[in-house]
Amino acid sequence: MKSAIVIILACLSAHLLQAQTNPLWTEKKVKNYLPHMTVPEVNDFLTRSDMVIIPVGAMEQHGYHLPIGTDFINGVEQCKLIAQQRDILVAPVLMAGQSPYHMGFAGTITLKQETIIQVHMEAIESLIHHGFKRFVILNAHSGNTAVSALLVDKVNQTTPGIAVNFEQAIAPFRERQQTQASTTPAVFDRHGGTPETSSSLYLMPTLVQLDKAVPATLTLPPHMQAMLPAVNSGDPTASLVFLAEGLKAKETGKHTSSAEMSSTGVWGVRDPKESTLARGAASSQGTVAAAVKFIDRWNELRPYKPTK
Repeated sequence: MKSAIVIILACLSAHLLQAQTNPLWTEKKVKNYLPHMTVPEVNDFLTRSDMVIIPVGAMEQHGYHLPIGTDFINGVEQCKLIAQQRDILVAPVLMAGQSPYHMGFAGTITLKQETIIQVHMEAIESLIHHGFKRFVILNAHSGNTAVSALLVDKVNQTTPGIAVNFEQAIAPFRERQQTQASTTPAVFDRHGGTPETSSSLYLMPTLVQLDKAVPATLTLPPHMQAMLPAVNSGDPTASLVFLAEGLKAKETGKHTSSAEMSSTGVWGVRDPKESTLARGAASSQGTVAAAVKFIDRWNELRPYKPTK
């Protein structure tokens, strides 16, 4: 009888404790994810590795079906998956990035290049102080391409740290994959379109509202519209000049900000509802596999020797 009372009281206590905690909390502790780690866990990590991966994301519109934080969240989740396979510290620094051309849509936040560089450099210098040496910069937003390249160079030129660009690092280890695009006519399908939506279905499934996806009506400047067939066919020169002009802030006068070109903010003509989990899974898993091979090769070329 006494033991039954003890069990009942224990169950009541557990129920009351659960009722008193944050009802919205669903996050689980993730290995090698710096925001979840304690000081002893970081010190233990440093006995095995000095490598850090930093996702550089954005807070910007992604049509009617993807959240403002798509680039940041997908970037962080991709890094977490890599860090489950190998010891690399996942250290997100900023949620927002450089997105001036999306400011025509509510919710977008954009930062200046100088701000992004300064904040990341101060964060990296802090990590170097603690014993981290090698940094992989994963750009999760195409608008941060120049920023990410400058950040890598600045780390290498001005600190004891060693930095590499993620896409360049994993490129030699990517296996060529046949995609839907290889068997169907190429169409313009970029920001917020089926590639990004498919990846989101895999990386952050509960935040994708595919039922709210609407095909965009695009209104490109006439000369850019005329370039589209060449861009879609993969013409490198056409793609270069098209992207140099496309998706630029309204203030530039190019008339290529997302609000000036797209009815929904999606930069593409394919219906986002054509996105698939299978496509997103293949893309993400291929990226993880290539990243693991790169990490192994870097560790082979430069074996880690703990300094503490």
